[in-house]
Amino acid sequence: MWWPKYGVGMLTATFLSCYGAATPAPTTETPSLEEIARRYTRRTAGGVHLPIVRQVAEASRRRGLTSAIGLGDFVDVVYNVLISVGGTTIPLALDTGTSDLWVVSDKCTQGCLSGQSAYPQASFNYSGADAKLFYGNSTTASGMIGKDTVSLAGLTLQDQYFIAVNQTNTKLGLTGSSGIFGLGFPVTSVVWFKLWRLSDYFSSPGKQGQQTSGNASSSATSIHRTWSVFGPLPTRFVTAAQLTLPMYTVTLQRDTKQVGGNVGMLSIGEMPSGVSEDSLTWVPIRAYPWLPPPPDSPDEVYPYNWEVLLDDVYLDGVKLPRSTLSSPFITLSALINSGNSILHGPPDVVRNIQSKLGINGRFPCSEPHTIAFSIGGKLFPVDPRDFIQQVIGNDVTTCTSVLGSNNPPSLTGPQYSWSLGIPFLKSVLAAFYYGNITHPSHDPPKMGFLSTVPQDAAAQLVSAVAAVKAGDNFPYISEVAPSGTFKSAGTASNGVPLATAAGHATQTGFS
Repeated sequence: MWWPKYGVGMLTATFLSCYGAATPAPTTETPSLEEIARRYTRRTAGGVHLPIVRQVAEASRRRGLTSAIGLGDFVDVVYNVLISVGGTTIPLALDTGTSDLWVVSDKCTQGCLSGQSAYPQASFNYSGADAKLFYGNSTTASGMIGKDTVSLAGLTLQDQYFIAVNQTNTKLGLTGSSGIFGLGFPVTSVVWFKLWRLSDYFSSPGKQGQQTSGNASSSATSIHRTWSVFGPLPTRFVTAAQLTLPMYTVTLQRDTKQVGGNVGMLSIGEMPSGVSEDSLTWVPIRAYPWLPPPPDSPDEVYPYNWEVLLDDVYLDGVKLPRSTLSSPFITLSALINSGNSILHGPPDVVRNIQSKLGINGRFPCSEPHTIAFSIGGKLFPVDPRDFIQQVIGNDVTTCTSVLGSNNPPSLTGPQYSWSLGIPFLKSVLAAFYYGNITHPSHDPPKMGFLSTVPQDAAAQLVSAVAAVKAGDNFPYISEVAPSGTFKSAGTASNGVPLATAAGHATQTGFS
């Protein structure tokens, strides 16, 4: 996943050292990005809805045309959304597992591709600070922190801080992306942390000399104020009270196996049309006592990630034993992460699942298996079509699962043991509700889930495998334009818009 290693731990250490015991659709010509944004963004009285652009590497498209992609799991999956930065529309990877906004700069000297969309720095206001992001897959992105005007579907914020990246080895350029748009919370933002450390807010009365809980709380108040200045784009939209609800809702389309599924869409400030909030299962976000609370709310605790508690995990209807690799005092939880192309879980649980699936975790592709996660007392299955990947290209006989292992959590860091990526998110409508950023107890952050897996998903997988000729592959398409808007191929029984079997909804502009 696109997960910065730098920031959370250092922030925690800073507070502990400073504050002591303080409570811690198709056309013959591809439209320009600007035209895409204009034609397929819809604003309503209650919010904004954007099509998500799905793109894959050019090399991957070539393999797909020669039936070498398989089920699409041999390459990273990225969902893009169009954002205007300094007047230039740029496709950025949508990542719920990180908090920062970064874009490839026109001054990029390493890791950037010819023809890649880039941010021209003519209007860039450099802050004097630089940043280097370290991700969990050992890749990095570095550049200058500065500010410019940023717009998302007509919602505009001036003086938005971000990183203009001039060096990276993330390979995001191969996916058609020119950076990352993080939807995480401010406390995990490297940009915010760097600017806070350099700001007058950091030079609080409690920075020098003997620390007291009063100083810590007073400093906490000033820290919270910086979130509306230096914070991530979603945070600043929320703190500026521009949204009807402090919420973003995501549905992701399927472009492999049986193309279709949900319409890919990011809705801001309200639910997609036809979907009721009451139809979702809502659960709180895990909070941590690592940030000093404000004086007017001394028991405040804060969310660090989109992390939700899990009741249990099931395979083919059977509850799986819990992991024994982490402390029994850690409650089972999962990070909801669109920056992760697979599902990650505890090593011992993953091994157990693989053993149940078959020798070396291999099984017939036509054999449906369902992994399901119990959240808020309700089961949310992963569509069997999204649970498998081919072992060998051009062969839909033998498959394995899209499971990988996570390092066990510890009591001193984020405590999630599962990271639920794209396969899970293609199976649900997910709502990310920020609540009150500075005082979470006043309006707690939460997530809502609505399963979009059809009752006949297993039969559809069997049908998809049977339809593939020997030596051939499943359908695989690359969508470099919006797959759909709001006039979709129809809706599911729960109201969620559906994409067509061609991989896109009816592409009709909005007035």
